[in-house]
Amino acid sequence: MPSTILIYSGGLDSTVLLYRLLASGRTVKALSIDYGQRHRKELISAARFCERLGIEQRIADLSSIAPLLAGSSQTSEIDVPDGHYAEESMKVTVVPNRNMIMLSLAIGWAVSLKYDSVAYAAHAGDHAIYPDCRPEFVDAMIAAAAVANWHPVAIDRPFMDLSKADIVQAGHRLRVPLEETWSCYKGHDVHCGRCGTCVERREAFELAGVPDATQYVSA
Repeated sequence: MPSTILIYSGGLDSTVLLYRLLASGRTVKALSIDYGQRHRKELISAARFCERLGIEQRIADLSSIAPLLAGSSQTSEIDVPDGHYAEESMKVTVVPNRNMIMLSLAIGWAVSLKYDSVAYAAHAGDHAIYPDCRPEFVDAMIAAAAVANWHPVAIDRPFMDLSKADIVQAGHRLRVPLEETWSCYKGHDVHCGRCGTCVERREAFELAGVPDATQYVSA
């Protein structure tokens, strides 16, 4: 049976990918990363979904590396900006080299288990802001994985050409309880409704024509 390590944050995108992988009949284990992010509530969301679905989840505690990733609003005291992802101000939310770190760990776990692939949920809407969500980055990681280990591990990135609205529609078709996923970068108990991830999330539901049951502080 095909087997995959999913880099799983508990967010909307990776949760839809989790359901998609399971629906395809794959064996899936979830790797969640605590890198000292402000919005650690996403890890709680991830754990709940894994428990519900009977998926083995490992949480890698890399919280000590947060001071090494300075300059990001997610790993420091820098304020999380409000607004849309298309705005230049959103670049402060970039965590340096985050996806390379996560993919390296996931590939290592996959090699140790002799799993076929790792998967992550980068999508087209991320490309402008996050360099490590771009196709050329993943192509480079695929090439590196091929020469770094004796056991071949593919990198699955099925959402790379999809919009956030496309992912919401896919989640709706798969009956994912999307309102239980976590997106907000501000780290509170309820989605703020104003930061880049919240704005993108709300816009995606609207464009997808799917009712948004997420609770937001800001209407």
